[in-house]
Amino acid sequence: MNAHGDFIWYELLTRDADAAADFYGPVVGWASSPSGQPGMDYRFFHSGDVMTMENGVGGYMAITPDMAAHGARPCWLGYVAVDDVDASCAAAIAAGGTIQMPPMDLEGVGRMAMVADPAGAPFYVMRGASDETSHSFAKYEPRQGHGAWNELATSDPRGAWDFYGKLFGWAKDGALDMGPLGEYEFLKSDVVIGAIMPKMPDMPVSAWTTYFRVANIDAAAATIAARGGTLLQGPMEIPGGEYSLTALDPQGAVFGLVGPRP
Repeated sequence: MNAHGDFIWYELLTRDADAAADFYGPVVGWASSPSGQPGMDYRFFHSGDVMTMENGVGGYMAITPDMAAHGARPCWLGYVAVDDVDASCAAAIAAGGTIQMPPMDLEGVGRMAMVADPAGAPFYVMRGASDETSHSFAKYEPRQGHGAWNELATSDPRGAWDFYGKLFGWAKDGALDMGPLGEYEFLKSDVVIGAIMPKMPDMPVSAWTTYFRVANIDAAAATIAARGGTLLQGPMEIPGGEYSLTALDPQGAVFGLVGPRP
């Protein structure tokens, strides 16, 4: 079972679900399959041929006209496990956040809500219907194709630490000095799960970026370009000797990758 404050799922909102599968499959090495959820075309990305709790990574769906009318745009969103969705929503409001989608139940899946932190970065909180452990985010050991890092770029890092500390108990665990760009501060639950950093001036909004693990960062970068994506940064070496990059998929969703340079 995942603990309160664990990342347990990732979700891509996209303009074209078929095109998304054609892009991310070769880039990250994912297979995809329909969820079977009645009344909606929601699909799964997974690191093995058949979707299981062990290899499930995330979901994806096309943005509906109604979602677009309410401001939805292509993006990746993270789901964070909570013990009580309604209590977490109340705590988020008390800490200066807002509720973007009120708590709702999805049969056989669980109860969830979409929250935005005080700087406007959105994410989901969720209590699953099952106590099975999600391995979508590889929290304790690397998993090919799974979430490897969760990075928040925000207009208010100090406010973010206060908000997420109150909501999930996350704490700072050291930092890298980026000079005039500010500090890259490591984010810890029981282990380090990501980082918080100042939003760069060219970023339109505060947002989370998920980094997924690949086997060969250079091959992935070449595939991104060949498939119509755009490299934003990297590959660049990171502590530990691996490399990371950030990119836009062909429909405009930002994502990150991390992996070795064989």
